[in-house]
Amino acid sequence: MVYGVYYLPKTMEQSLLADEHHFDDSKALTPAVRSDLMTKICNSSTDLYQHCGWATRIMSARDISAGQLKPAATYNLNAQAHDVTIDLIRQVIDSGVNIREIYVDTVGPPASYQAKLERLFPAQQITVAKKADSLYSCVSAASVCAKVTRDAALDVLYTSYAGDDATGEIAWGSGYPGDARCSSWLKTNMDPLWGWGNECRFSWGTAKELLEVRGAPCQVHWPEPDDGAGDMKLTGFFLGAEE
Repeated sequence: MVYGVYYLPKTMEQSLLADEHHFDDSKALTPAVRSDLMTKICNSSTDLYQHCGWATRIMSARDISAGQLKPAATYNLNAQAHDVTIDLIRQVIDSGVNIREIYVDTVGPPASYQAKLERLFPAQQITVAKKADSLYSCVSAASVCAKVTRDAALDVLYTSYAGDDATGEIAWGSGYPGDARCSSWLKTNMDPLWGWGNECRFSWGTAKELLEVRGAPCQVHWPEPDDGAGDMKLTGFFLGAEE
């Protein structure tokens, strides 16, 4: 997963992002349009480069799962997304940018998320909303930066994963469950016992369901603290009863 921020003078948001370059929710734009916009954002001769700034943060599948599957206090996906967003905002403010207003596409209930951000950033006006990436042009631009970064990361990861076979269209698709290429790749490349490699988030419902339905007949059961082992020492698992 990739999160992004995008900042620019408030007076230029409508004219530059919406009217001039027609930013929209990244999901509503074609890959070619997203790529073209990102090229302009990164080209020092363009107005997008001269008047704006951006940053992204990648959350790897392994890191997300590690947080979600901790045996103690669960670090769920919403909490991880909040922390990444907060860190990105702080990064921009700490760099010296005079941020006055912050617009965020919600993860979880908007009201509680907004209250959380208002406590952390009392000097800024905060707006958290559903579908903010289609309501506010600055969030649209952030979503484009995040989506292009994500697509590029998937391309690089697939190339290293598939080696010489990584030719033509990316075989594992976009990584979304609604993508037929993605679901087909998961089914075709699933080891019945081990599942997949670090490219797949095992805490993802789609992956968990496939492992349960299509996995090998052998199952792993982890012993509970009260499984009757008592105060048995570790060596007891390796030594015979008579020894």
